[in-house]
Amino acid sequence: MSGTSAALQPPADAVKPVRHPDAPAPGELLGAHYAHCFGCGEGQPHGLHLQARAGEGVSVTAEFTVKAAHQGAPGLAHGGVLATALDETLGSLNWLLRVIAVTGRLETDFVRPVPVDTVLHLDAEVTAVHGRKIFSRATGRIGGPDGPVAVRAEALFIEVKVDHFIENGRSAEIQAAMADPDQVRRARAFEVNP
Repeated sequence: MSGTSAALQPPADAVKPVRHPDAPAPGELLGAHYAHCFGCGEGQPHGLHLQARAGEGVSVTAEFTVKAAHQGAPGLAHGGVLATALDETLGSLNWLLRVIAVTGRLETDFVRPVPVDTVLHLDAEVTAVHGRKIFSRATGRIGGPDGPVAVRAEALFIEVKVDHFIENGRSAEIQAAMADPDQVRRARAFEVNP
């Protein structure tokens, strides 16, 4: 992305990301991190229902279909929905690092309109890690995984502890997520996005 802000430039001593040994295997569907997440949750009737798959290294691919409920201008996806799709895809990367992280900054370029009923093909990768900072980028294409670029983003995620959610989230949802007997779902409920 041209004109990327200084906040999204990794410092010179940033390190290459390392996929966690317990990360899902390449090709594995990551699934929803939380049933009520607008980006990936199956419990959101108008959500994106984005499905991400682990890629090679510290990368993921994802796709979602733009529905009528996602439009801004008549027949076209709302820019905020497209930014949400990029953010959700970028957030899925943290599962490959096995860290809890939230979006600190997201810069999005809108390259071409995305019509309703279009499948947006997304790919994302972590580019560098510096302490608690995770630098990443994503691209969304239409017409197939190798189709023309419609949107792209660069992001900075910040690693946090689960206390971030406990102290800032609504009590009822936090308690329900923490009471889930499925340890993987319970851990993943707190994995991405503030």
